[in-house]
Amino acid sequence: MPDNEFGYTPWGRDWVRLAEPLRQTRPEPLLPRARSIARNDGVRLVIEARTVRAHLHRGGQASVAHVEVAPLPHAAVTTIARVIADPTVVTDETHRALRDAGYSPAPTLASTDCSCSARTQRCVHLLAVLYTIARRVDENPRLALELQGYFDAPAPGADATEPRWIRINTLDPGRFFDRAR
Repeated sequence: MPDNEFGYTPWGRDWVRLAEPLRQTRPEPLLPRARSIARNDGVRLVIEARTVRAHLHRGGQASVAHVEVAPLPHAAVTTIARVIADPTVVTDETHRALRDAGYSPAPTLASTDCSCSARTQRCVHLLAVLYTIARRVDENPRLALELQGYFDAPAPGADATEPRWIRINTLDPGRFFDRAR
């Protein structure tokens, strides 16, 4: 039995570090409550590509949290493809080999959002979601690469940067609102 119920593999530990960063100088009072919510299955996750939508229920309160993971850069995809011979089998040794190759497989969050009234970047619900993801990644380390879009990466030479927003002045209203006849 592992000492820590969240992040007992290097892949899961990368997710726990998002909730418990090493640069933090004082204790975070929300962490014990967030771990309790995750431990008692208070988080229901829906994973769609690089977006995680979570429904949290505690007592009479319900919240919806969204976590979007940044896509892997093309250089990282080629490094991972070079180091990992079989991406269906992701182990602790694979994590170590990626680190030795000079790539840190730790995820980067592109955006987070929660419907709770706290209105902070690190509410208890988002922390509970990170712990729940860490537990899922501990069970299936391949999920760490899936959430970063490794298996959805475009082929070499393709344009890997898809614009997140479209400038409104680039739209043609005549064509945009034209109904099919």
